[in-house]
Amino acid sequence: MIKKVDDSKNKLSLSELIDTTGFVEHVSVDCIIFGFNKNELKVLLLKYHELERWSVPGGFVFKNESLDDAAARTLYERTHLENLFLQQFYTFGDVERTDQNNPHRELLKSRNISVDANHWIYQRFISTAYFALIDFTISHTFPDTFNETCAWFSVDELPKMAFDHDVVIKKGLDFLRKNLDYNIVGSNLLPEKFTMKELQTLYETILDEKFRRNNFQRKILSLNILQRLEKLYTGSANKAPYLYKFLNK
Repeated sequence: MIKKVDDSKNKLSLSELIDTTGFVEHVSVDCIIFGFNKNELKVLLLKYHELERWSVPGGFVFKNESLDDAAARTLYERTHLENLFLQQFYTFGDVERTDQNNPHRELLKSRNISVDANHWIYQRFISTAYFALIDFTISHTFPDTFNETCAWFSVDELPKMAFDHDVVIKKGLDFLRKNLDYNIVGSNLLPEKFTMKELQTLYETILDEKFRRNNFQRKILSLNILQRLEKLYTGSANKAPYLYKFLNK
């Protein structure tokens, strides 16, 4: 579990952020936050001030902190989400990635902040990406210097993205799909107690694939990740489905 972040630690204005020598130059972290709502997989995005571009939560790494701590800190500063299980899944280092839809020049210009053309903020960044699966209802907005809006978007209908963050999201989704059996156990995409049908719907939504009920149930039960609980009585007693919970929760 990522540790709780101090709300007042390392808070900087935009000018201080650009001028500081406290960051590891050319290194950043990005956080892909997935949520599930109304049978739709969504991703949490942030909108830049004055610009019609969106990004995943992320930021720079202080010289005195680890990548894990940087990911937890920047996520909290930008969304107020904390104590999430953030899993590192990929490092992005394409030579041209910083030149793609880079909003920094426009953002600084709109604030009348001038920096040297060779400043590190304009140069290539190596970004380590994390992802988390959370309860859709627990997110809160917390705009900071860079961002004014925090909102959920369907992974299939992304807005205009900054940098290469559409690629980052796609890579995160690919990783989730390939490792769903492992990641689903520690996620908060479902309530604590759920039916097999609800779990199947979640799998089908994330994988964009339909399953036969019996085959899906056989596969899931073979993973030994579920505990069967009482029945859910909402109608006919003989049709009441069993409730389940993940064994490690």
